[in-house]
Amino acid sequence: MGSKVAAKKRMAAAGVPTLPELDPETVTEFPVLIKASAGGGGRGMRIVREKAEFADALASARREAESAFGDPTVFCEPLLEHARHVEVQILADTHGTVWALGERECSIQRRHQKIVEESPSPAVTDDIRKRLFAAATAAAESIGYVGAGTVEFMLKGEDFHFLEVNTRLQVEHPVTELVHGVDLVDWQLRIAEGAKLPTQTPEPNGHAIEVRLYAEDPDHDWRPASGTLHRFHVPGDIRLDSGVEDGSEISVHYDPMLAKVIAHAPTRAAAIRKLATALESARIHGLVTNRRLLVDILRHDAFLDGDTHTGFLTEHEFTRTVDPQPFALAAALATAATRRVGHLPLGWRNVRAQRPKAKFLVGETEIEVEYDPKQATPDVVALDLDGVRTPFHVARYGDLVEVDSPRGSVSLRIVPRFPEPETGLAPGATVAPMPGTVVRVGVQQGDQVEAGAELLVLEAMKMEHRVLATSAGTVTELLVEKAQQVNAGDVLAVVAEKRGDEQ
Repeated sequence: MGSKVAAKKRMAAAGVPTLPELDPETVTEFPVLIKASAGGGGRGMRIVREKAEFADALASARREAESAFGDPTVFCEPLLEHARHVEVQILADTHGTVWALGERECSIQRRHQKIVEESPSPAVTDDIRKRLFAAATAAAESIGYVGAGTVEFMLKGEDFHFLEVNTRLQVEHPVTELVHGVDLVDWQLRIAEGAKLPTQTPEPNGHAIEVRLYAEDPDHDWRPASGTLHRFHVPGDIRLDSGVEDGSEISVHYDPMLAKVIAHAPTRAAAIRKLATALESARIHGLVTNRRLLVDILRHDAFLDGDTHTGFLTEHEFTRTVDPQPFALAAALATAATRRVGHLPLGWRNVRAQRPKAKFLVGETEIEVEYDPKQATPDVVALDLDGVRTPFHVARYGDLVEVDSPRGSVSLRIVPRFPEPETGLAPGATVAPMPGTVVRVGVQQGDQVEAGAELLVLEAMKMEHRVLATSAGTVTELLVEKAQQVNAGDVLAVVAEKRGDEQ
């Protein structure tokens, strides 16, 4: 089952519904999905809608598959639009018993990586469930499977097609454990020792939803983030599976997932409310994350209605922003409170006509706030906003200020009153957004490029990241070559911007 190509042939022979396999060398009809044969997780996967895009996508998919799995083999399938990704958890012993422990829906994905998973699926009827379980059991029995595994399908309407068998415990296994009241890891070990599964599969109870919390930057095409995680706390009656804690260093060498956050409740609606509240109340300091996107998905009407599919994030807009002004005001007041001297009032100054000011960076935007001296502590500031008394919790780590409130969370950088002089970059300089390896250089010195043209491709965290020209012009400097290691901030190329009078 480690080879998706071989697995499809084996499943078809066992009577499990499969999609036709397309030879990458002879594809003529589009859209298609390119997939890595040796692995998953979205690595080596590309959607191609037009023939003109196919060659570059195929080469990119093969490079990524080779990097991630050591095998560049890929294959193609017809792309099922608006289909759901549904999978069945199986557990099999050496005595011939196979459990089909419910289905999980994992349709909400970005870059073909699952970010929201739930059990049971809101789209699976009793009839579909019966057929899914039969197909998953047949798949397990056809290969003599032993242990925990997952049989994955694409579901459209009432029809489903085999995707793959994951011969391991998957990231989303906690939702199955919570709904069925089993410990899959414990059962794996017991089966390895020869234990026999009870004949009766455990009955499901309630609904569970899991989200994957990633360190990544939504303002820069979800670029993986690295650095120090100063504070990490998720409150509430939830399950938290995580390998990080306060002070953890998030490296560029591994997947940027920080944690799995899972809620279980008697109903789907209750599980959604519980999970969204826990995420909104979390303290995550030091790194940008996908937390806001996850909350917005959980609050979205289409998700609440169970109307999900693999194109969910493409079909719906998730561009909510948080007004940083009150957060900056809270940061200024809390910072001023740390400078209180004796019994002098907060913000006291001998030039009474001027109110205190503070400047912060939110992302790359500088904002300035003026504030009236008022009661505040270094950790908590209460502001009256729209007639509501709103608490803002403030934490500082050097020049980084993290502010959390019921209105959201904002990270700010203190702008010093007397900044040190800096050496500026040459106009048109393109810098590395993260540490990585150059896997492709698409231009040469002297080339004319348009805005948005691909200059080169970096590989970081086992994924490819395209570096694009920010403006039209001439490549006057190319400072890297294929296979070169670069650090964040290194200048990669310089594009001299085309002047308005140039044709």
